Amino acid sequence: MSTKNLKRLKEAEKAEVAKYFNEMGFDRWNRIYSESKDINKVQQNIRVGHQKTVDDVLSWLEESENLSEISFCDAGCGVGSLSLPLAAMGAGSICASDISQAMIEETKRRANQMEIDIEKITFIKSDLESLTGSFNTVICLDVFIHYPQNAAEEMVRHLCSLTEERLIVSFAPYTLYLAILKKIGQLFPGPSKTTRAYTLREQGIINAANECGFIVKHKKLNTAPFYFSKLIEFKKAS
Repeated sequence: MSTKNLKRLKEAEKAEVAKYFNEMGFDRWNRIYSESKDINKVQQNIRVGHQKTVDDVLSWLEESENLSEISFCDAGCGVGSLSLPLAAMGAGSICASDISQAMIEETKRRANQMEIDIEKITFIKSDLESLTGSFNTVICLDVFIHYPQNAAEEMVRHLCSLTEERLIVSFAPYTLYLAILKKIGQLFPGPSKTTRAYTLREQGIINAANECGFIVKHKKLNTAPFYFSKLIEFKKAS
Protein backbone atom coordinates (compact mmCIF):
# COMPACT_ATOMS: atom_id res chain seq x y z
CA MET A 1 0.00 0.00 0.00
CA SER A 2 1.35 3.44 -0.91
CA THR A 3 2.14 6.02 1.79
CA LYS A 4 -0.67 8.23 0.50
CA ASN A 5 -3.25 5.43 0.67
CA LEU A 6 -2.01 4.37 4.12
CA LYS A 7 -2.41 7.94 5.39
CA ARG A 8 -5.91 8.08 3.91
CA LEU A 9 -6.80 4.80 5.63
CA LYS A 10 -5.51 6.10 8.97
CA GLU A 11 -7.52 9.31 8.66
CA ALA A 12 -10.67 7.36 7.80
CA GLU A 13 -10.23 5.08 10.80
CA LYS A 14 -9.56 8.06 13.08
CA ALA A 15 -12.73 9.77 11.84
CA GLU A 16 -14.70 6.57 12.46
CA VAL A 17 -13.43 6.33 16.05
CA ALA A 18 -14.18 10.03 16.72
CA LYS A 19 -17.71 9.66 15.29
CA TYR A 20 -18.33 6.55 17.38
CA PHE A 21 -17.27 8.16 20.67
CA ASN A 22 -19.25 11.32 20.01
CA GLU A 23 -22.42 9.38 19.24
CA MET A 24 -23.40 5.79 20.07
CA GLY A 25 -20.10 4.93 21.73
CA PHE A 26 -20.34 7.87 24.10
CA ASP A 27 -23.62 6.66 25.58
CA ARG A 28 -22.34 3.09 25.90
CA TRP A 29 -19.00 3.90 27.56
CA ASN A 30 -20.45 6.69 29.68
CA ARG A 31 -22.81 4.12 31.22
CA ILE A 32 -20.04 1.56 31.66
CA TYR A 33 -17.74 4.02 33.42
CA SER A 34 -20.40 5.20 35.86
CA GLU A 35 -22.61 3.74 38.57
CA SER A 36 -25.49 3.17 36.17
CA LYS A 37 -27.31 -0.14 36.54
CA ASP A 38 -28.40 0.02 32.90
CA ILE A 39 -25.62 -2.30 31.71
CA ASN A 40 -25.34 -5.98 30.89
CA LYS A 41 -23.03 -8.56 32.49
CA VAL A 42 -20.25 -8.09 29.93
CA GLN A 43 -20.28 -4.32 30.44
CA GLN A 44 -20.28 -4.81 34.23
CA ASN A 45 -17.15 -6.94 33.92
CA ILE A 46 -15.48 -4.30 31.72
CA ARG A 47 -16.33 -1.70 34.39
CA VAL A 48 -14.77 -3.84 37.13
CA GLY A 49 -11.67 -4.60 35.06
CA HIS A 50 -11.08 -1.00 34.01
CA GLN A 51 -11.45 0.17 37.60
CA LYS A 52 -8.80 -2.35 38.65
CA THR A 53 -6.45 -0.82 36.08
CA VAL A 54 -7.17 2.74 37.26
CA ASP A 55 -6.72 1.74 40.92
CA ASP A 56 -3.35 0.15 40.14
CA VAL A 57 -2.14 3.29 38.40
CA LEU A 58 -3.23 5.48 41.32
CA SER A 59 -1.48 3.10 43.71
CA TRP A 60 1.77 3.33 41.72
CA LEU A 61 1.51 7.12 41.59
CA GLU A 62 1.03 7.31 45.36
CA GLU A 63 4.66 6.18 45.62
CA SER A 64 5.65 9.61 44.28
CA GLU A 65 6.86 11.87 47.08
CA ASN A 66 6.10 15.12 45.27
CA LEU A 67 2.76 14.47 43.56
CA SER A 68 1.74 18.13 43.91
CA GLU A 69 4.71 19.14 41.76
CA ILE A 70 4.20 16.58 39.00
CA SER A 71 2.62 17.39 35.63
CA PHE A 72 0.48 14.67 34.06
CA CYS A 73 -1.04 14.00 30.67
CA ASP A 74 -4.04 11.66 30.63
CA ALA A 75 -4.01 10.76 26.92
CA GLY A 76 -7.45 9.50 25.98
CA CYS A 77 -9.09 10.61 29.23
CA GLY A 78 -12.57 9.32 28.38
CA VAL A 79 -15.01 10.42 31.09
CA GLY A 80 -12.27 11.25 33.60
CA SER A 81 -11.92 7.86 35.31
CA LEU A 82 -8.26 8.62 35.97
CA SER A 83 -7.99 12.42 35.68
CA LEU A 84 -10.57 13.19 38.35
CA PRO A 85 -9.24 10.96 41.17
CA LEU A 86 -5.73 12.08 40.23
CA ALA A 87 -6.80 15.71 40.67
CA ALA A 88 -8.42 14.81 43.99
CA MET A 89 -5.13 13.25 45.11
CA GLY A 90 -3.42 16.61 44.62
CA ALA A 91 -1.61 16.23 41.30
CA GLY A 92 0.26 19.36 40.28
CA SER A 93 -1.34 19.79 36.86
CA ILE A 94 -3.21 17.54 34.46
CA CYS A 95 -3.67 17.72 30.71
CA ALA A 96 -6.77 15.63 29.89
CA SER A 97 -7.12 14.93 26.19
CA ASP A 98 -9.64 12.95 24.21
CA ILE A 99 -10.68 12.59 20.59
CA SER A 100 -14.32 13.06 21.66
CA GLN A 101 -15.69 16.43 22.76
CA ALA A 102 -18.65 14.60 24.32
CA MET A 103 -16.25 12.70 26.60
CA ILE A 104 -14.49 15.91 27.61
CA GLU A 105 -17.77 17.63 28.47
CA GLU A 106 -18.82 14.62 30.57
CA THR A 107 -15.50 14.77 32.45
CA LYS A 108 -16.15 18.43 33.25
CA ARG A 109 -19.69 17.60 34.41
CA ARG A 110 -18.43 14.85 36.69
CA ALA A 111 -15.73 17.11 38.09
CA ASN A 112 -18.36 19.70 39.06
CA GLN A 113 -20.54 16.98 40.56
CA MET A 114 -17.60 15.70 42.63
CA GLU A 115 -16.66 19.30 43.58
CA ILE A 116 -13.20 18.84 42.13
CA ASP A 117 -11.32 22.01 41.25
CA ILE A 118 -10.84 21.69 37.49
CA GLU A 119 -8.63 24.77 37.23
CA LYS A 120 -5.63 22.48 37.47
CA ILE A 121 -6.98 20.40 34.55
CA THR A 122 -6.40 21.54 30.97
CA PHE A 123 -8.82 19.90 28.54
CA ILE A 124 -7.72 19.28 24.96
CA LYS A 125 -9.72 17.73 22.12
CA SER A 126 -7.07 15.74 20.28
CA ASP A 127 -6.17 12.32 18.97
CA LEU A 128 -2.98 10.72 20.30
CA GLU A 129 -0.97 11.49 17.17
CA SER A 130 -1.57 15.23 17.48
CA LEU A 131 -0.74 15.56 21.18
CA THR A 132 2.08 17.97 21.94
CA GLY A 133 3.75 19.28 25.08
CA SER A 134 6.10 18.15 27.80
CA PHE A 135 4.99 16.35 30.96
CA ASN A 136 6.62 14.56 33.84
CA THR A 137 4.24 11.62 33.42
CA VAL A 138 2.11 10.51 30.47
CA ILE A 139 -0.64 7.92 30.99
CA CYS A 140 -2.68 6.20 28.29
CA LEU A 141 -5.17 3.61 29.53
CA ASP A 142 -7.19 1.18 27.39
CA VAL A 143 -6.87 3.37 24.28
CA PHE A 144 -4.53 1.20 22.22
CA ILE A 145 -7.39 -1.18 21.52
CA HIS A 146 -8.11 1.16 18.58
CA TYR A 147 -4.59 0.78 17.13
CA PRO A 148 -3.05 -2.17 15.27
CA GLN A 149 0.42 -3.30 16.37
CA ASN A 150 2.60 -1.02 14.25
CA ALA A 151 0.48 2.05 14.92
CA ALA A 152 0.40 1.30 18.68
CA GLU A 153 4.20 1.04 18.75
CA GLU A 154 4.33 4.36 16.88
CA MET A 155 2.10 5.86 19.57
CA VAL A 156 4.36 4.53 22.33
CA ARG A 157 7.33 6.26 20.72
CA HIS A 158 5.32 9.47 20.32
CA LEU A 159 4.12 9.43 23.94
CA CYS A 160 7.69 8.78 25.10
CA SER A 161 8.70 12.00 23.34
CA LEU A 162 6.19 13.91 25.50
CA THR A 163 7.29 12.59 28.89
CA GLU A 164 10.31 13.52 30.96
CA GLU A 165 10.24 10.67 33.45
CA ARG A 166 7.42 8.12 33.22
CA LEU A 167 5.01 6.53 30.76
CA ILE A 168 2.14 4.27 31.81
CA VAL A 169 0.10 2.39 29.21
CA SER A 170 -2.44 -0.41 29.16
CA PHE A 171 -3.58 -2.54 26.25
CA ALA A 172 -5.31 -5.81 25.43
CA PRO A 173 -2.46 -8.34 25.18
CA TYR A 174 -2.36 -10.82 22.33
CA THR A 175 -3.15 -14.36 23.47
CA LEU A 176 -4.53 -17.34 21.60
CA TYR A 177 -7.64 -17.22 23.80
CA LEU A 178 -8.35 -13.57 22.95
CA ALA A 179 -7.65 -14.23 19.27
CA ILE A 180 -10.32 -16.96 19.31
CA LEU A 181 -12.79 -14.72 21.18
CA LYS A 182 -12.24 -11.99 18.61
CA LYS A 183 -12.89 -14.38 15.73
CA ILE A 184 -16.11 -15.54 17.40
CA GLY A 185 -17.17 -11.92 17.96
CA GLN A 186 -16.66 -11.14 14.28
CA LEU A 187 -19.22 -13.83 13.43
CA PHE A 188 -21.88 -11.94 15.38
CA PRO A 189 -21.46 -8.25 14.55
CA GLY A 190 -23.67 -5.76 16.33
CA PRO A 191 -24.00 -2.05 17.04
CA SER A 192 -21.70 -2.29 20.07
CA LYS A 193 -18.89 -3.55 17.83
CA THR A 194 -18.77 -0.50 15.59
CA THR A 195 -15.05 0.09 16.07
CA ARG A 196 -12.21 -2.36 15.59
CA ALA A 197 -10.63 -3.95 18.63
CA TYR A 198 -6.95 -4.84 18.43
CA THR A 199 -4.88 -7.10 20.66
CA LEU A 200 -1.18 -6.27 20.87
CA ARG A 201 2.03 -8.21 21.36
CA GLU A 202 3.58 -7.07 24.63
CA GLN A 203 7.19 -7.35 23.49
CA GLY A 204 6.56 -4.96 20.61
CA ILE A 205 5.23 -2.33 23.03
CA ILE A 206 8.22 -2.84 25.35
CA ASN A 207 10.71 -2.67 22.48
CA ALA A 208 9.19 0.63 21.26
CA ALA A 209 9.63 2.18 24.72
CA ASN A 210 13.15 0.75 25.05
CA GLU A 211 14.12 2.42 21.76
CA CYS A 212 13.24 5.76 23.37
CA GLY A 213 15.31 5.14 26.50
CA PHE A 214 12.53 3.86 28.77
CA ILE A 215 12.63 0.63 30.77
CA VAL A 216 9.92 -1.37 32.54
CA LYS A 217 9.35 -0.51 36.21
CA HIS A 218 6.00 -2.23 36.89
CA LYS A 219 3.88 -4.75 34.98
CA LYS A 220 0.50 -6.25 35.81
CA LEU A 221 -2.24 -8.14 33.99
CA ASN A 222 -5.78 -7.24 35.02
CA THR A 223 -8.59 -9.56 34.06
CA ALA A 224 -12.30 -9.86 34.48
CA PRO A 225 -14.53 -11.92 32.21
CA PHE A 226 -14.43 -10.12 28.84
CA TYR A 227 -11.74 -7.70 30.06
CA PHE A 228 -8.01 -8.30 29.64
CA SER A 229 -5.56 -5.44 30.09
CA LYS A 230 -1.78 -5.46 30.42
CA LEU A 231 -0.63 -2.48 32.43
CA ILE A 232 3.01 -1.38 32.14
CA GLU A 233 4.84 1.51 33.79
CA PHE A 234 8.00 2.62 32.01
CA LYS A 235 10.58 4.91 33.58
CA LYS A 236 13.32 6.83 31.84
CA ALA A 237 16.59 4.99 32.12
CA SER A 238 19.20 6.91 34.10
